[in-house]
Amino acid sequence: MMPFTAPTDDILFSLRDVAGAADLAEWDDELATDILSAFAAFAEGEIAPLDAIGDRQGCRLENGRVRMPDGFAQAYAQLAEMGWQGLTAPEDHGGMGQGPLIAAMVSEVFAGANHAMQMVCNLVPGAITTLRRFGTAAQQQEWVPKLASGAALSTMCLTEAVAGSDLSKVRTRAVPQGDGWMISGEKIFISGGDQDLSDDILHLVLARSGSAEEGIKGLSLFLTSKRAAGSAIKVTRIEEKLGLHASPTCQMAFDAAPAELVGTEGQGLKAMFTLMNHARLDVAFQGVAHASRAQAIAAAYAAERRQGRTADGAEAVLADHPDVQRMLTEQRCLALGARGMAHVTLVEMVRGIGPELVDFLTPVCKVFCTEAGIRAADLGIQVLGGYGYLTEYRVSQTWRDARITSIYEGANGIHALATATRGLRVADGAGADAFDALIGRLTDDARVLELRERWRMARAAVLATDSPAKYAHGFMELTGTVFYRAVWSRIAQVGATESFRELAEHVIAPGPDWSSAAA
Repeated sequence: MMPFTAPTDDILFSLRDVAGAADLAEWDDELATDILSAFAAFAEGEIAPLDAIGDRQGCRLENGRVRMPDGFAQAYAQLAEMGWQGLTAPEDHGGMGQGPLIAAMVSEVFAGANHAMQMVCNLVPGAITTLRRFGTAAQQQEWVPKLASGAALSTMCLTEAVAGSDLSKVRTRAVPQGDGWMISGEKIFISGGDQDLSDDILHLVLARSGSAEEGIKGLSLFLTSKRAAGSAIKVTRIEEKLGLHASPTCQMAFDAAPAELVGTEGQGLKAMFTLMNHARLDVAFQGVAHASRAQAIAAAYAAERRQGRTADGAEAVLADHPDVQRMLTEQRCLALGARGMAHVTLVEMVRGIGPELVDFLTPVCKVFCTEAGIRAADLGIQVLGGYGYLTEYRVSQTWRDARITSIYEGANGIHALATATRGLRVADGAGADAFDALIGRLTDDARVLELRERWRMARAAVLATDSPAKYAHGFMELTGTVFYRAVWSRIAQVGATESFRELAEHVIAPGPDWSSAAA
């Protein structure tokens, strides 16, 4: 088994040079390097070794409480004591006060080291942002310090048995009770719905405060907690999953649980989307982390595994064979390119100049990066052959853990549909216009700009049709491909080595020149 090594150099290069974070006034290169290096050392030494244990043991439900795998509580205690849970919390609430760029670097390393544990811990930054934007001063004062210190973890309670992608069907009810509210109903697929890591759990719950006829307009966001609600919140089941065995995915029952309104009644989705948008970009980085990890495992194995002969008759390793080289190259390209796409989106968000562009790019990144992680993991299995199908080298776990990323936080097909409809029409297509301009800023490569022309024609066709859903998947694929190739052109431009330019050619080139091959 290859120990996890955080790809710190690749992360810093991508964020600093490819995405242009170094041009931002708030970018502190020395601080970013120090924080990333410190967390990488902790992740490699304490978090990553628990990944296989967690996958093997999973979580268990005992007397209504979730028990985490061996070692997780101790690692979480260290994580909290070192202040990592408060990375983005404001300093006056006990946090480090770091921004989204630092948070994204740490999150990717966390996911690469132990995706299941990251799942349990990493809704905290989004919860803090949601409370700071929509919560009352009292709610912020009570909960942000708890979340920052690690005394509390958080959940996002949206999905129900009849309300998955269509949240207008949410049935969980919230009714006024004195100065507060009471919530009753059932939620499913709640990551970290219970665990024995933190003293308390903050549940952000989407519930119906209006009538069913109001649809999503009748939904509001509420907060409740494990300690405050007591037996009014029950975990009725832990799901048995393909992967992420150490992340307890819970079915939960709320039985008149005391709650507080977050934000304005009837504006629950607006508040919840703050949490969801953070989660969607975070999921993109999970895909990047899996692509990077799968490539590292496959490359290390292929460099040592002796197999066959070279053209001159010498003993060969797997990496000497063209077909293996092809797969390793695709993995490397996917990891670096997907990371660059997510970082470009992140830097645009920090610039704050064009929110329409960030809104357009976020689902594109979510789709492309998660599918890149799955593809790279699948290629890793293929490179290792029979050993890839076994659990020993754990690339099979990488594939199992990566597979959920294209499903949760909005199935990729839903994001494709939203892009082909709302994404092309909101604000008269300002987001799509900004994407078009971004490609021109990233590259002047004629091959990429020619592909952008095809994208422009596709955009016009999707806007003209009465059935955009039929073309949503293809349009999302084309949009992601244009962005990916533009980012790779940028990587080749700023990269210091010939290898980056060779990889860029692999991505951007139209295909093999068969006439040259025949000659």
